Amino acid sequence: MTELSFTRTNGPLDQEIDQLMRDTGGIHHPEVVREMIISALKAGQETDYLADLKMLNNTMKEMRYTNKVFAPYRHKKKVTIFGSARTEPGELIYQKCIRFSNELAKKGYMIITGGGPGIMQAGNEGAGSENSFAVNIRLPFEQSPNPVMIQNPRLITYKYFFNRKIAFVKEADALAVFPGGFGTLDEAMEVFTLVQTGKTAPKPLVLIDDESGYWDRWFTFIKEAMLGRGLISAEDFSIFTITRTEMEAIEVIETFYRTYHSLRFVGGRLIIRLNKELSNEDVEVLCCEFPEIRRPGTGITRCAALPEEADEPDLMKLPRLSLEFDHQHYGLLIAFIGRINTF
Repeated sequence: MTELSFTRTNGPLDQEIDQLMRDTGGIHHPEVVREMIISALKAGQETDYLADLKMLNNTMKEMRYTNKVFAPYRHKKKVTIFGSARTEPGELIYQKCIRFSNELAKKGYMIITGGGPGIMQAGNEGAGSENSFAVNIRLPFEQSPNPVMIQNPRLITYKYFFNRKIAFVKEADALAVFPGGFGTLDEAMEVFTLVQTGKTAPKPLVLIDDESGYWDRWFTFIKEAMLGRGLISAEDFSIFTITRTEMEAIEVIETFYRTYHSLRFVGGRLIIRLNKELSNEDVEVLCCEFPEIRRPGTGITRCAALPEEADEPDLMKLPRLSLEFDHQHYGLLIAFIGRINTF
């Protein structure tokens, strides 16, 4: 048995993999694809339990198909909607969700839902099938595709929740959470955790309330049981916004991208891409108001695109800010983005 390595020390096997990719043709980023092939071979050597290999195989296939479905719409902004599958069409919150997704579609957004009934169906219904994605899950109850998305080419049905959750967050520019049960809270809490720990890029997370004050009651619990005991920090409240109306929620989403565009890390530095140039005075204000997010003794500077960002050519012309982020205050980073959007 050949002991495989991700470095090019596999002898003739490396040449065979290279030849396989050449024969296949059309392979993008062959060094990455080569490592994926090596991973599959190593899994075959190391894993004799069939169920584990099936899980790896199905995970890869589901994620490949997810990328294929979303790729043509990469440059369109998208909003993921979470909410209860048990919400009835006659309920006020269902109608609010229809209006919310309809207004977003008018503004050029696409909608991502779980593809089931209730709030998910309301989100697809308001946006229309042509502006919707449905990332469905196989369950023994509740979760057959809603009538808006049946036969839609942007309907994906997953076996694994974790792949579905990746699609919900990875593909979204914003997330909206309507009242719901365990599944809805699970999805919302996961996004809170990903943003709080920096495992996903900052994005607006709006909690859209109903007439009963569902999110107000949740917020009381968060303040008393979590913040009151020091289990979270006050800056974590920057991660989400509770809204009363659909138009207020849309304003939160639109405002988030008013000046801020996106970010990435390059060589240990946080690069924030902007929709417009900030003045030296604006940058000085940010330095004074947000010293905690920077490593001690460092500042915030304006800069152009770095050579490492050449893999995103459509963003190269955007103005930028550069700073040495401390990788701790992600809640404060969202507040920092909010302050950028006031300029």
